[in-house]
Amino acid sequence: MGVAIRAADEGDRELVVRLLDEAFQDDPVSGWVFPGDEYRRTTHHRLMAAFTGIVLDEGRIDVTEDGSACALWLSVPAGEHEAAEAAVDDEAARLRAAVDPGNERIELIARLTAEIHPAGRAHEYLWMIGVTPEHQGEGIGSALVQHVLDRCDREGLPAYLEASSARSRVLYERLGFELTGRPLDLPNGPQMWPMWREPHG
Repeated sequence: MGVAIRAADEGDRELVVRLLDEAFQDDPVSGWVFPGDEYRRTTHHRLMAAFTGIVLDEGRIDVTEDGSACALWLSVPAGEHEAAEAAVDDEAARLRAAVDPGNERIELIARLTAEIHPAGRAHEYLWMIGVTPEHQGEGIGSALVQHVLDRCDREGLPAYLEASSARSRVLYERLGFELTGRPLDLPNGPQMWPMWREPHG
């Protein structure tokens, strides 16, 4: 499928936040972090804005030319896991304070996903991918992910993500990702599936 893709810049910030907010309103994990439709509708976008800011600063955001989808990637070096864990504790607390200080689940999910994140090998981390609801199921998300996976294959880099729904897990399996370790059971909530993809030669 021919999908025109470009790297986002600061001028795309509002577009990316809107895409992620729309795409994840019905996501099981977003529903756990922000329980209740009205609460999620009025607060969820703040977390998406924080994520967008982090990745604009530290990673790469790809968007489709038609503005229907985006993917947030971070390049993770092979490094000291203990040092990274200490940084995550600080970042998780700052994220909660900035987004919604009364919501401990914002901090908790950052810590829990950091705990299961593989260490020791450099890889590309697909943090989030968002496709507007009216364009879901058209192959746009697959094309966005494959865009980076092609580079991973050329450079011999693995890729990692956490699938937040059974539907997305199936999509990622089609792209060559495999479950790594046990699913993450969110307290009184849904599961997330850590998935790893070795580069394809």
